[in-house]
Amino acid sequence: MSFQLSAVNSIEAGEKTFTKPMFSETEITPDLNGLQPLLLRLDWLIKTAISTLELNQKAARELGISCLQKTEILSEQASTTIRYDSLLAWLQNTFSLSAFDLDILAIALAPELDRHYERIYAYLQDDMSNKRPTVDMVLNLLCSSIPEKLSRRKHFATNAPLLHHRLVHLVTDSHQSTLLSHHLIIDPQVVRLLLQQPGLDSRLTACCQLLEPNIYFDNSYLKADVHTSLEALVIEDWQKQQPLLLYFQGTDTTGKRRTAQSLAKTLEIPLLIADLTKIVDDKTNFEEKLEILWREAWFFHCLLYLDNFDILYLQENQLLYQTFLGELEKNRGITIIAGVQNWIPTATGATGLISVSFTILESSQRRDCWQTHLQAAQISIEDQELDVLSDRFVLTSDQIANAVTTAYNTARWQQINSIKDISDRKTEKPLSSFFHLCSAARAQSGHDLGNLAQKITPKYTWDDIVLQPNQIIQLKEICKEAEYRDLVHQKWGFADKLSLGKGLNVLFCGSSGTGKTMAAEVIAHQLQLDLYKIDLSQIVSKYIGDTEKNLNCIFNAASNSNAILFFDEADALFGKRSEVQDARDRYANIEVGYLLQKMEEYEGIAILTTNLRSNIDTAFERRLRFIIEFPLPDTKNRYLIWQRIFPKIAPCSSELNLEFLAENFEITGANIRNIALTAAFLAADDGKVINMKHLIGALRREYQKMGHILREKDLGEYINWR
Repeated sequence: MSFQLSAVNSIEAGEKTFTKPMFSETEITPDLNGLQPLLLRLDWLIKTAISTLELNQKAARELGISCLQKTEILSEQASTTIRYDSLLAWLQNTFSLSAFDLDILAIALAPELDRHYERIYAYLQDDMSNKRPTVDMVLNLLCSSIPEKLSRRKHFATNAPLLHHRLVHLVTDSHQSTLLSHHLIIDPQVVRLLLQQPGLDSRLTACCQLLEPNIYFDNSYLKADVHTSLEALVIEDWQKQQPLLLYFQGTDTTGKRRTAQSLAKTLEIPLLIADLTKIVDDKTNFEEKLEILWREAWFFHCLLYLDNFDILYLQENQLLYQTFLGELEKNRGITIIAGVQNWIPTATGATGLISVSFTILESSQRRDCWQTHLQAAQISIEDQELDVLSDRFVLTSDQIANAVTTAYNTARWQQINSIKDISDRKTEKPLSSFFHLCSAARAQSGHDLGNLAQKITPKYTWDDIVLQPNQIIQLKEICKEAEYRDLVHQKWGFADKLSLGKGLNVLFCGSSGTGKTMAAEVIAHQLQLDLYKIDLSQIVSKYIGDTEKNLNCIFNAASNSNAILFFDEADALFGKRSEVQDARDRYANIEVGYLLQKMEEYEGIAILTTNLRSNIDTAFERRLRFIIEFPLPDTKNRYLIWQRIFPKIAPCSSELNLEFLAENFEITGANIRNIALTAAFLAADDGKVINMKHLIGALRREYQKMGHILREKDLGEYINWR
């Protein structure tokens, strides 16, 4: 600064003793973005005030006039000339600040530059604890008479430029204090702007991050022609310094953010990313946070990116949504809003908004991405396996890269564990199998669905399931439709003919224990997809509207899960619509109608099961690609189930009469499984070998559990076996 303070003497002021600040000539600092003339004027005003204070302090108090009264200003430093190209001049023109406003700004800013000003302010205010300037001190310093002080109070009104635009804040320790006792605090953003300090406003650190982007355009996220147009639009509006609103819509979170980083790199400016979810959490300060956010991007030339916009669409946030739209009108730069849902047009708050759709990567793009990362990791797979990975798993570029890395490291881990001699562990490069890659791909998605449904790890294969040939053929056709979905829908153009119904919805009908769940696991195992069982007790609610809300969460989470939805015993959810006799019937029918809509929109695989086909509303049937009946197994199939139910390593007696059991007891595969398992435990406690005695005993227990009568004549020669 242009002065130094030294304790040279003391002045008595009531019961307190103050050290008189003294000025000494020092070298003038370089121009601080146009601040130097203003600070020189402030120094002169303070120096004059201190001199006047010494001469007139006692008399001024007796007469009731300003202690700092100045009769005439003769110094050259009484007036200031602001450099036209400085930040201060920009601030003055932008917010219509008067010369008096600039003086107020300088007084409030000075302690941010040098703490010696705090001692001066305390001295001038006759209070060593009062180190920040008050309205009273400012008026005393800048005004030469009481009438002038009264006229200048307008600069501290709520609609005055400094306060209206939040450049300066008035704070007080008491609710009953006068305007004169309020302290002036300059806004931190204004300080950082005038001093050109880097970084992020401390009030935004909990919900924002500032990036210096180094990412160039990647056509894995957006088509080249779309990006080129977007880039040209952004450059044009940035150069013209006119506001622009963009809405990045879609589920590809990574693609949206990386595109924003690419645009920021093109403009050579930082990217300011704000998480609206965190801003919404602080509802009390929501509006203030938005104002700080707009100005942070505006003052420091940042590309603003507002993520998770969908949070404002929730019913409980409707008031915040309206506030957001109102604040959006204050946007002065280029702002990108990112959400999953389509933008809902509004009358105000989003003038000229341009929506850019980020659709999922096409199969050919995913294939190229898989191939690039596999080659980089030196992993070789068959072309057919590469097609399966790109068609089956709808992943982003980053997810594919992570899947390849995970598969490689998993293969390394298994290789190391398989080699007992440490000296041999550095010889071979680990081989990542197609199974490793599928497993890693599944791990990249489905996390949201995991909180809403039970994940089932498929263990059954085609060798485990026993059904009639017609049912087996239909199950394999389901797998073929899933495998060739991209070929038929995309490459052959059938997707253009289907606005809805692109998913694969299947209904399994049959009694309990006939293999419906096992068939779902076989399909999931064949397609190398995760299987999620929907708990209907958590979906269906007695409260109006909750069922639809739960269904919406399920299908939204499933859209990016790369998984199969499994609605077991779906009668409660997919049941017939009834005649409307009361309000509950009407809302129940609305729930079914909403579910029909979500089923048509869903483009994944959904498997429904029911014990009785007639319980399912016929409106669902036309939306189903397959309806497969699961009958009770006949004698031949029961015998096959009995043969396959025992593990190869299980100690079974060679005298087991499985044909007798298959011919005489008409039970389901689930019953046979229960009997085999019970017999195994009986054998474990008796002889350690499973024989007919254990099977007959387990059979009796199963019939008792089912509430059925086991006829003695059906036991034949084993009638007395217990």
